Amino acid sequence: MSKKPVTVKEIIGFLSFVLITSIGCFFILKGYALVKLDNGFIASSYKQAPIYDGNFKEVKYLNRGTEIKYNVKEYVIKDKTYYLMQYENKDYYIDKENIVSSKNKVVLEKILYVRTPVTIYKNTNDSDIVSFIKKGEAIEVIGFNQLNEDGSVDMYKIKYQDYVGYVYGKYLVKDKDVALLNYDETAIYQIHKQREDFYGGGSAATLDYYPVTKVDFENNVMPDEVRSLYLNIESLTNIDEYIKLAKDSNINAFVVDIKENKVSAYKSEVMKEYSITQYNHAYYEIEDYQKIIKKLKDNGFYVIGRITLFKDSFYVMDHPDKAIISTQTSKPYEHNGSYWPSPYDRDVWEFNVALAQEAVTLMGFNEIQFDYIRFPDGIYYLEKEKLIDLQNTYQESKAEAIQNFLFYATDQLHKIEAYVSADVFGESAHSYVTSYGQYFPAISNVVDVISAMPYPDHFDEHQYNIEQIVWEVPYKLLNIWGTNYVMKRQEEIPTPAKLRTWIQVYDAIKDPYTIYDDTKVSDQIRGLYNAGLTDGYMTWNSASSLEKYTSVKKAFEKEYER
Repeated sequence: MSKKPVTVKEIIGFLSFVLITSIGCFFILKGYALVKLDNGFIASSYKQAPIYDGNFKEVKYLNRGTEIKYNVKEYVIKDKTYYLMQYENKDYYIDKENIVSSKNKVVLEKILYVRTPVTIYKNTNDSDIVSFIKKGEAIEVIGFNQLNEDGSVDMYKIKYQDYVGYVYGKYLVKDKDVALLNYDETAIYQIHKQREDFYGGGSAATLDYYPVTKVDFENNVMPDEVRSLYLNIESLTNIDEYIKLAKDSNINAFVVDIKENKVSAYKSEVMKEYSITQYNHAYYEIEDYQKIIKKLKDNGFYVIGRITLFKDSFYVMDHPDKAIISTQTSKPYEHNGSYWPSPYDRDVWEFNVALAQEAVTLMGFNEIQFDYIRFPDGIYYLEKEKLIDLQNTYQESKAEAIQNFLFYATDQLHKIEAYVSADVFGESAHSYVTSYGQYFPAISNVVDVISAMPYPDHFDEHQYNIEQIVWEVPYKLLNIWGTNYVMKRQEEIPTPAKLRTWIQVYDAIKDPYTIYDDTKVSDQIRGLYNAGLTDGYMTWNSASSLEKYTSVKKAFEKEYER
């Protein structure tokens, strides 16, 4: 019997069957078994999770929150369960515990510990404070707001005692022993540990020295050298003349008052909410003040908004319960004619940072500078005799409160891409914590710019064993101060701030009443720059005298070696 010839159609059908069968076997062998892959996300109690090759060896780490495809078939190897997954068109295995179905479930940590003291925020969108947590404390994680690019958490939603709120993840660690450590315990920390509480400001040993990432905003570029004139609120009515002077004399920036003690710049909505007396005494309408700041920026100047912080009589008038209190009268303590809100009070913090945020948003300030970021000077005896109550809610030292405020302010202002600078006394660069809570290394390590105020006529006549009256030889004075004190303090921390220093542009206020002409002004700048303080200068003249600025114009026109 003859066989029927095989047709072309049958050959094609057979080959198709073989091909389909082969493909099916291939996928079965690969573990996919022709089932649809599920979408998942990398989860971990760390910012990354490992993935494995076919021999279940770690080959790489993926950031928490990374989206992948995986097969729900389980592979049990040595009592661990894995899924087969695809990532960048390659096959890997991953621990079952590191896969979740939703991105809001990728954070697996339950308990964390505070490494750097943290503020608890009411929510992630504003600066409202719920409470405060000290170093070493445990907190319960109940959520998070968002992941950073590297898989770390921006802000955790936490529970601490009876408080619920948000804290920044960068200040937390998984291990209590690690949380209790101090940065560089055997080297840097030992320098500060020996500086105990001699004058009532606190011990340097209790402050935080962990590295703080310094920011550089692409849309807000800070000049490498900021050469700035100070303008008080009243002087802004003559802004065109200051602009002309600046353009003629190598000035590239202005420091402009937003809030001074007993003077408010504009009718701020934040002031209206927090301190109606500030609002009622405002010098300008919002629109008028906006036009002035815009004119400065349109002319190419870097603009710094100055806020007097803890010397604020108007705020105390509205909130006497938030002030430093005289225990004899139970009323706000008056210090040299002014009232001081307590630097420990978190409502005071909120007000000033909310004002700073508003000023950046409405006016376009490049930087916010906090002045009077300290306690009143000369109150040690009053404290010792319990004649005043500083209202220390969280039992912080003065220096701790100042540094903790700066952590808070810097975090909030960096969110809106504004830089933060802090004014400090020249004394703060000495190797001790000052009685009013300023300690140069602790402040410099946190902020973007530290601005000391070493006005020559504020030093003792023969400070640093200088034979001449020191304000008559400002070059020598500031060069010694900068070289032997400031630069040494900067070396004692891992992430020092830029050094932009105030200079005296007024005639000496004590005998001998030295005239500060362009030579004396120039001597200050040279002394600072030759000591290494080359990030710029700011002119202090409380009246913002156009006449005085013009008379020393030659000092600003010079190029100083950096």
